[in-house]
Amino acid sequence: MTFTILCVLAMLMTGLTAMATGARAAVPDRWGFALVNITSGIPDPSHQAGNWPAGFNVSVSPGGVGQTYVRFPQIASPGGVVHVTAVSDNAHWCQAQKWAPTGPDMLVAVQCYRYGGAPVFTPFSIVFETSSGTLPAPQAFGYVHYNGAGITSQFNSAAGVNTVAGGAGVWTVQLPGLGSSGFAGNLQVTAVNPAQPARCKVGAWAPSVNAQAVQVRCHNATNVPLNTGWTLSYQRERAITGGALPPGRFGYTFDNVPANPGPYAPVPPAVNYNSGGATNTVQSAGLGLRLVTFPIVGALQDHVQVTAYGPGPEYCNLQTVWTTSGGSAFVRNVACYNATTRVDRASMVSYTSRF
Repeated sequence: MTFTILCVLAMLMTGLTAMATGARAAVPDRWGFALVNITSGIPDPSHQAGNWPAGFNVSVSPGGVGQTYVRFPQIASPGGVVHVTAVSDNAHWCQAQKWAPTGPDMLVAVQCYRYGGAPVFTPFSIVFETSSGTLPAPQAFGYVHYNGAGITSQFNSAAGVNTVAGGAGVWTVQLPGLGSSGFAGNLQVTAVNPAQPARCKVGAWAPSVNAQAVQVRCHNATNVPLNTGWTLSYQRERAITGGALPPGRFGYTFDNVPANPGPYAPVPPAVNYNSGGATNTVQSAGLGLRLVTFPIVGALQDHVQVTAYGPGPEYCNLQTVWTTSGGSAFVRNVACYNATTRVDRASMVSYTSRF
């Protein structure tokens, strides 16, 4: 009897320890993603998911021309970040305007434009996420929402305090404690502006063992630098939602040699992560078009975000909706533009399944 009681106590203590450890782990407190392919109603169920109860769905409603309100059910939370990527065969982009809790839901206003600044509706992928806690290295996750004057929301899985310096269209973000000895992880950046067209991207990236230093560059409706708000997320061995298990199926890559016809595996390997242990590949699908394959990890419901990389005004979107087949995910294609001309430019791609 005494032995049995001791065993039970030991198991209870082990469970309590596991719970305490889990409580310290960085988790997405609230998250949701969707592919918005309609202006009103419930968008594609195969590309939406979140940590809301069963029976709820993302819904959308129209605003002005090119404006869509996205309602994530039952995940109202202050702060967090939003990322948006246009899905179009044209020189279009989408930006976040604002987001806020509305009752139990999270409501996000998204505005899309064609190059030059004319508003237009185009499908887009969108993700909202807010996190807390810490992570053991090498895993890392962090984000910043900058409103054009200061940080309004941030997270750092090493418990560091993120900083932003600069302005007039160029900023340097420091993510202390999330450093690496070389390039590792993935970055996503989205413009946030409620009043005018804005595009943002990763201008440069300088990792060190102490911090990730990231340059954010933003432009207006054409190619003029713009002081605006933006969001930035950094992931390393975590999904873009901040989660780990689940999801167990996610990956990211950095197409850092866009002139390479491929298929090739970007290096160093730490920027080309696949949670299933496979090797992601990138190859040309035509001028300014890149086919990205994430083997093994493809499963519905799933999500993709894309961000352009480099010092110029170029930007990237998704030419069409990604697909899954045989357990792999195919992003066909990432399309990059300078003004309205497709060009081969570097980009960062993040894929995640809900599972």
